[in-house]
This record gives sequence, structure tokens and C-alpha cells, in this order.
Amino acid sequence: MGLKEAVVLGIVQGLGEFLPISSSGHLVLAPWLFGWQDPGLAFNVALHLGTLAAVVAYFWRDWLNLAQNGLKGKKNREGRLFWYLAAATVPGILAGLALEEYAETIFRAPLLVGAMLIGMGAVLYAADHWGARARGIWQVGWRDALFIGISQALAIIPGVSRSGATISAGRMLGLDREAATRFSFLLSTPIILGAGVYSMRNIGISDLTFAFWVGVLTSAVTGFAAIAFLLRFVVTRNFNIFVWYRAALGTAVIIMSLLR
Repeated sequence: MGLKEAVVLGIVQGLGEFLPISSSGHLVLAPWLFGWQDPGLAFNVALHLGTLAAVVAYFWRDWLNLAQNGLKGKKNREGRLFWYLAAATVPGILAGLALEEYAETIFRAPLLVGAMLIGMGAVLYAADHWGARARGIWQVGWRDALFIGISQALAIIPGVSRSGATISAGRMLGLDREAATRFSFLLSTPIILGAGVYSMRNIGISDLTFAFWVGVLTSAVTGFAAIAFLLRFVVTRNFNIFVWYRAALGTAVIIMSLLR
């Protein structure tokens, strides 16, 4: 893999993992559009490590506080939220293990990615404009956590977007934009960690090339920037810009797929 490809794909992963536009979908489309070779498993691990570094760097104080309360069995709001996040992680893990083969084959068809970009964009629009949303993150309960966790499992399909699905689910449940986004980002930490650790079993020292570390660095920097940006953005803005982006890209991909 060349340096240019490593930088581009690192940026795509960092932005797409946290903005509701689907990192996996863009990682399928970028090589397809530019005629690049598949980056391979080792580079996918690099991208996951980068976004893991980004979310840990941004939320480590939050996670430290949540874990200290949750693991000590405290029944305060931090302790409860820790276990809600743990419960919400389970559906994503089960979906990843059960559908891993499909995620690497059938689900990577550009036509499917285009359709999912449009379809889940419509879901995000509807969820975001459903009505008044006034619940904060400390008002999340077991029902909310499980529903959001199930929605995260859908992100095994490229084009769905893990953040898009979980933010949409949070909005459907009555969370305000900031609460839905923050819960989504916190929830991303264990699932990204799990995916990275699980994938590392198949790579060796020889895979740790310069391009590998470029992918880690670029996805980490852009991922951190994407988290900071979106958390500020949603305080005063809706998700329309991401909906229209998804619709435009999805339509273009479908047209190109049919013409090819």
C-alpha cells in the first residue's frame, strides 16, 4: 500500500467512524472508485487502532469515572450508565461474530452500500425530526440501552453507519442530540476495542509497515477532530447536512454501479 492510499483511507476512517456517514461504507467505496487494491486485514486493524486511540483520548476521563463507579457496584448515575453501555455492547458483538463472513463478502457490494447510505440517511432524518427531544444522557435506562445496542448491530452492513444508527435510535427514544451523540461515542469504545483485538490475531510483525502506522496516526487525528466537531455541532444544529450527503453519495454510487 502506498502512502497516499494510507493517508486517504486513514482520514476516511477517522471521519466516517464518528460522523454519521459510515466508515465501512466509505472504505468499500474508496478503493472501488479509485481503482485501488483492497487494503487488507492488517490495514483495517491499523484503522481500528487509530479510531480507538481517538475515542479513548477524548473520553478517558469519562470512562475512568464510569468504570470506577460501575465496577464498585455503586448505584449512582455513573454506575448505572456504565452497565447500560456494557449491555448495549452485547448485540454488536454477537452480530459481528455471527455475520463476519457476510461482512467481508456479500455486504461489500457497492450497490448495497449505496442503498444503505440513502435508506439509513432517511431513518436519521426521520428520527432527528420526530418531535421535541429533552432527555439527557443520565436518563438512559435499560430499554434505551438495549434498543440502541440492537441498532448498533445493524452497522455490520457497510453504508449503515454505527454512529448514524445509534444516534438515530437515541433520537427515537427521546434523547436530545447531544445526549444521543455522546452515548453513541461512549458506546463505540468497547466495540472498536473488541473489533481491533479480535482482528489482531491474524496479523504479524511483518504487517506493521510504515503505511500501517500512517493509517493509525491519520485515523486517530481525524477521529479525535470528528468527535470534538460533532459534539459541538449538535448543540445548535440538526443532522440534515449528513442526510443530504448520504443521499447524494448513495445516489451517485447506485448510478455508477448500474452503468458499470
